Amino acid sequence: MSEDKAKKDAVAEIETAELAGDENKIADGKNTIDRVNAPAASEDQVVSSTQAHETGSGSVSTMDPDGPAPVKMGERRGMFGSSLGSDTSGYGGLVQPLLFPGASERPYGGYFDEVADRLLEVLGDRHDDAVIRLVIDRGEMTLHVRPEHLRLVAQHLRDDAGLRFEMCSGVSGVNYPEEAGSELHAVYHFLSITHASRRLRVEVVCSDDDPRIPSIVDIYPAANWHERETFDMFGIVFEGHPALTRILMPDDWPGHPQRKDYPLGGIPVEYKGATIPAPNERRSYT
Repeated sequence: MSEDKAKKDAVAEIETAELAGDENKIADGKNTIDRVNAPAASEDQVVSSTQAHETGSGSVSTMDPDGPAPVKMGERRGMFGSSLGSDTSGYGGLVQPLLFPGASERPYGGYFDEVADRLLEVLGDRHDDAVIRLVIDRGEMTLHVRPEHLRLVAQHLRDDAGLRFEMCSGVSGVNYPEEAGSELHAVYHFLSITHASRRLRVEVVCSDDDPRIPSIVDIYPAANWHERETFDMFGIVFEGHPALTRILMPDDWPGHPQRKDYPLGGIPVEYKGATIPAPNERRSYT
């Protein structure tokens, strides 16, 4: 629907509502006109990834139209990742910004404020050094923590009676090559059984040049296999892990398959004597 038509419809709705004395519909019509008249966000409103990491600025939620501008982390081209002319989806020319939420502001809502207050209390003077920022987005809570303080935070999350996140349900790896100095992310997923299934995500970053993060296996033994998988697929070295060996690929496999710089094809298939064709040599339907 065009902006002019939306305005006309809103004006007609207001006039009808005024005759009927319907205050709610009058307010709805005025909100529609205000929304149509609102200026589009400029490029200056999208802060850089580096600035967001340093200042914690950004949006409370990418779904919240009243929040600050989201953080632009890069661009995604196409729909399914194909860039060599073999995309048959029709979305090959699609370019989308990668937007991530930045630090949130109080009040967070739900149990999030209680968790944040308790963390502030138990960490004390070390809180500001340990916690880079706290993000509430789409009903989920993410705590961005400096690697050197990960074990301290994990210990409090498990042992403190006001937190009691007894279970680490997984460790995920993420690779953002465009983030200079923080290309590799390890994301821990915690669950509290004591406190009505509360959930918390803890995210830690490291660089390609120094891909090391402390292991928390002695605090959360269930993280053993997940840290091994993240090491295998992304190359993050979890220091202090009791047996950090590959878990999916052979021990002598070169590279880490889920990193963005890993080739998509042309790799000999182990023990089969066959090869996976490179993307530009594969059969595609046009």
